[in-house]
Amino acid sequence: MLHGRMYGGFADMTTEDDTSGASLERMNANLQKIEELSQRMVASFARKKGYDAALDAPGQDLFMKAAAAYMYEMMHNPSKILQHQVGYWGKSLKHYVEAQQALAKGQLTPPDDQTPKDRRFSNPLWETHPYFNYIKQQYLMSAEAMERAVADLGHLDPQDQKRVEYFSRQIVDMFSPTNFLGTNPEALSRAVETDGQSLVDGLENLVRDLEANDGDLLVTLAKKDAFRIGDNLATTPGSVVFRNRMFELIQYTPSTEKAHRTPLIIFPPWINKFYIMDLKPANSLIKWVVEQGYTLFVVSWVNPDTSYADVGLDTYVQEGFLTAIDQVKQITGEPKVNVAGYCIAGTTLALTLALMAKRGDTSVRSATFFTTLTDFSDQGEVGVFLSNDFVDGIEREVQQKGVLHSFFMTRTFSYLRANDLVYAPAIRSYMMGEAPPAFDLLFWNGDSTNLPARMSIEYLRNLCQNDLFAKGTLEICGEVLSIHDIKTPVFAVACETDHIAAWKSAFNGLRQFASKDKTFVLSESGHIAGIINPPSKRKYGHYTNDAALNDADNWQATATHHDGSWWPRWSEWLGHRSGAMVAALQPGAQESHPALCPAPGSYVVTVPKD
Repeated sequence: MLHGRMYGGFADMTTEDDTSGASLERMNANLQKIEELSQRMVASFARKKGYDAALDAPGQDLFMKAAAAYMYEMMHNPSKILQHQVGYWGKSLKHYVEAQQALAKGQLTPPDDQTPKDRRFSNPLWETHPYFNYIKQQYLMSAEAMERAVADLGHLDPQDQKRVEYFSRQIVDMFSPTNFLGTNPEALSRAVETDGQSLVDGLENLVRDLEANDGDLLVTLAKKDAFRIGDNLATTPGSVVFRNRMFELIQYTPSTEKAHRTPLIIFPPWINKFYIMDLKPANSLIKWVVEQGYTLFVVSWVNPDTSYADVGLDTYVQEGFLTAIDQVKQITGEPKVNVAGYCIAGTTLALTLALMAKRGDTSVRSATFFTTLTDFSDQGEVGVFLSNDFVDGIEREVQQKGVLHSFFMTRTFSYLRANDLVYAPAIRSYMMGEAPPAFDLLFWNGDSTNLPARMSIEYLRNLCQNDLFAKGTLEICGEVLSIHDIKTPVFAVACETDHIAAWKSAFNGLRQFASKDKTFVLSESGHIAGIINPPSKRKYGHYTNDAALNDADNWQATATHHDGSWWPRWSEWLGHRSGAMVAALQPGAQESHPALCPAPGSYVVTVPKD
């Protein structure tokens, strides 16, 4: 019946039932709810905290450059501009005429649709209903025209060209007809089926998200009360055996009678929390590593508040990495350890290894890097946010606040995949009125952390923008460090569709290490799924190549594809560098390092003060 109403142009959206007392009662109740929710929304906006406007959008100079490039093309190459315009006009006019002809013949069917498939338009009405199909086709044709026009601008610096393309795509994606109630058939259908209750529920979800972020909008991706850290997430047994102001050191309980002599320390990124590697037993990297017979320690970083404003990269190196290595050596009585770093922690691990090499410290036997950048000459997709307009704004913000609030990091990474992590969840939540799903990965994604002021700027200026480590001029802890200082045996994993640490950039960094023993693995999928890829799932494969690490494209072209996870390959590599099997060591067994609390510890659930 709803299908029929829609084909009638939504003219008949009432039935006799709609006039019943029950419907009127529901309507009045919903109107009252809307009034209450509107008041709450206004109150949440009143609590909105100010922040530097430069964090919201690129500087005006970028758009001026784009406009100047377009004007240049109009003056010097008008035929190209006209070709774009005429082609777009021709498609639009043909589409309109075909739609009109079909209606004139009384055919309530859309004209021929040659537009590309798009997940946003999966509802059948986008294909079968003339109104919605017309809107969809016109939008996709307009999007294609915009994309071609921007790609053909020319006379722009390559970085500016990349940024113009990215932010143009953001604007185009924002104006998708799926993002508006009046042009979203699924949301309209849901509103009719529920007598408008879905819209009330959606408004309630919107107000809830605004209240949770003090007037700023950040879509809730996962049902928050479905998960408890230490209860149904991060449940691998272990104990915190050391704590300082920077981190808690978790030693995991062995699940084998014997374990490799050389312990392993994993350093997760401090942009998010460590339990991405221990979401649930079936996909827990931590649990799997313990089951392979390794004495495993994992660092759980503090979520900093404003008192950490002066903490820099040197603090993370000295009070974080070097301290953790020293404590594990004391606990195990072993002179050497194996280490692994993920994302920004991998970058800082590389700095630590270079520093240790300068100091003659041979405590690290091997190092593993997960999705790690050490050469930032090509910043990948995230590079659109690393120009001065954004970084200057971040610097002003953190100088005033003492930390870069987790809100900004979460929002930035979400907009790198806006259709999946912003618009689609917003449609489900705000227009469909659905509750967020109980999805552990999305719950973790929303559980992000603050970044100390000094560390944020040092990372952005010295590494991301100026690439000082690759240039051999980075000063940390009284030493000048270079990527060429690293001589430790390394195993590096990059991910094929990583939008944060582009795999070719990761490859380029590893290529410059002075290590004689270097292994590179390219995993299928992205920044998270390519790493958290348990063997039992057999979901994503990986590539290997014994050829020299000279050129990323040649390496990939001649690489061998393997089905399944790279974890067993890493374990085999690590096992050869982890010594003999000895009696497994229980956490807290040493009097000098008693168990302070059970894993996952206290830092992972501590909420920092504003």
